[in-house]
Amino acid sequence: MSGRGKVYIIGVGPGDYKLMTLKAVECMGKADVIVYDRLVGTKILSFAKDNAELVYVGKTPDCHTLTQDEINKVLVQKALEGKTVARVKGGDPFMFGRGGEEAETLRENGMEFEIVPGVTSAIAVPAYSGIPVTHRDFCSSLHIITGHEKPGRENSFIDYEALAKLEGTLVFLMGIKNLPEICSRLIKYGKDRTTPAAVIEKGTTVLQRKVTGTLEDIADRAEEAGIKSPAVTVIGKVVNLGDKLEWRPKGGLAGKRVIVTRSRKQASKLVRMIEDLGGEAVEFPTIKIAEPPDYEPLDKALDNLGSYNWLVFTSVNGVTSFMARMRARGIDIRRLWGIKLCAVGEATAEELAKVGLIADYIPHSYTTAELLKGLPELVKPGEKVLLARADIADKELSEGLKRNSLDVEDIVVYRTLLDSPCGHETIDFLETADFVTFTSSSTVKNFVSIIGRENINKLSGARVVCIGPVTMQTAQELGLSVSAMADVYTIDGLVDKLKEISGE
Repeated sequence: MSGRGKVYIIGVGPGDYKLMTLKAVECMGKADVIVYDRLVGTKILSFAKDNAELVYVGKTPDCHTLTQDEINKVLVQKALEGKTVARVKGGDPFMFGRGGEEAETLRENGMEFEIVPGVTSAIAVPAYSGIPVTHRDFCSSLHIITGHEKPGRENSFIDYEALAKLEGTLVFLMGIKNLPEICSRLIKYGKDRTTPAAVIEKGTTVLQRKVTGTLEDIADRAEEAGIKSPAVTVIGKVVNLGDKLEWRPKGGLAGKRVIVTRSRKQASKLVRMIEDLGGEAVEFPTIKIAEPPDYEPLDKALDNLGSYNWLVFTSVNGVTSFMARMRARGIDIRRLWGIKLCAVGEATAEELAKVGLIADYIPHSYTTAELLKGLPELVKPGEKVLLARADIADKELSEGLKRNSLDVEDIVVYRTLLDSPCGHETIDFLETADFVTFTSSSTVKNFVSIIGRENINKLSGARVVCIGPVTMQTAQELGLSVSAMADVYTIDGLVDKLKEISGE
């Protein structure tokens, strides 16, 4: 890549990834490099393209991975390499986000840049707690103040005497460490000590907590509750509306953090169902689907479709990969006329239905044992069976069918490869997870491979839930303590089991 690149300075909102703008998603998707902060979660990073370079430059109140000057240099250097860079920040980049400083550096170095505004936590976090920052009956102005000024500044930019006289809502960002001083100064300069106040931790996420009180006692209440950064402080009469206007739904998984180990492309349904129930789905992809190492066996089978009487799919990926190759080869789907179809599982059958194909046989339970029991009773003597499966599929099915005197051809239509979740904090999520879900043996094996056996103990506070008996057996063999297994071996069944045990 030659020439100079371009830098997008992007705000991605206060935490809930659904508060991202369409433009933020678009710009992240075309970036070669993602330079991101501490409050940018894994779900937001999943909008990056597969080969994007991830550069973590996060800061905590007491620790900076890189200084601001070093971050500026990273942006310039990556752009000089001709790369498209996404500088991704929580909230809005120009709301105490140092986006202005970064833009100045880029301009001084002749770099092209663009600002992508984001939803600021100053408004969104109170809203997620039922607190409108303005209301005609209580106030007509909003004042947003940093609770953490630039280190080393001798004279504060914050005029507490002026703030204390204001009737509008005061919102302090990044001020949890300095909250006692903030409150005492406002009271010192005349703010009524009984003014309602609220502190909201991890706003807009399922881990959101709110503590309310008055200007006089809110700092003590926040400390007693163990409130930590990131947190937003709201001071003003509008705080009293919080309980009345509380709106967030309380689903069966409300406040629960669930790790999803499916591939990124397959996780959407499970993620959506968890979120609809009030939970947070932490995507921890362990597998990715790839083309087979050699298309020749599959192409040969496609050229001779008329020789098969049964076509067996054991997964959704098998269906999508098989149909994709047919399209790539220009083979009309009508060439499947007369071939009976077997689908292991409702999801696999539904994937066939998307292209207008109805499964002739779906085993009662979605296991190899049930398939070995049912399929031989349906296949007539002399008929030929084609299995369209993954490269890692065990040979129990094909060998078992052959023992039943069936003519079986086992073809690899896709590969299942080890994936790795994006983001610096993925391993840390293990310690705060309530549940870890596994939908196949490969997700279990790859999960353990990614985190390392030495980190399994970090799951001590989480409950492992598996989709079926084979997956559960694999988990147990690898040292995981399984809490539950779905009664019905589907994504719906897995979610039903999560709901069932979440209140225990």
